[in-house]
Amino acid sequence: MDVLLALIALLVLAPVMLVAAVAIVVESGMPVLFRQTRVGWQGREFGMFKFRSMVKNAASLGPYFTSANDPRITHVGRFLRRTSIDELPQLINVITGDMSLVGPRPDVPAQRSLYTDADWAQRCSVRPGITGLAQALYRSESSEAQRLAADLSYTREHSIWLDLKICWWTVKRLTGRGAN
Repeated sequence: MDVLLALIALLVLAPVMLVAAVAIVVESGMPVLFRQTRVGWQGREFGMFKFRSMVKNAASLGPYFTSANDPRITHVGRFLRRTSIDELPQLINVITGDMSLVGPRPDVPAQRSLYTDADWAQRCSVRPGITGLAQALYRSESSEAQRLAADLSYTREHSIWLDLKICWWTVKRLTGRGAN
């Protein structure tokens, strides 16, 4: 189901993705996509795609997370993040089986230290998603503890019904409030 919906979404959203790509190139050049190592199902690492929303070599200029006024974020990048358009290339990760449409957002390997061994195993028991319970409830306004609790809650209670509710809540949050 994920793969079919991701293929349909790629076709429908192709014009939006093309405009985003052109805007990135005009403002700050190539590359258009950013690939970052993330941890997925069963603890496997994979390369997650996003539209580049930050200056080139942003990873060497600051931490793996961003803040509200992070100077590494470009003008186009702010818009892409606020509207979550920067996440659309992850549809490719869904098609390749690294991600699902709904699930906990995939962590970078450095975030492993935030979990106990049992919680990490629980966290990695489902595929990570383009959107998840923490994003639907809090977007970027959550504390680390709230995000971890929401991610672990999802792994224990995931169902098609919960996934549908998370999709609905996510759409309602796309007003731009709370995005870094």
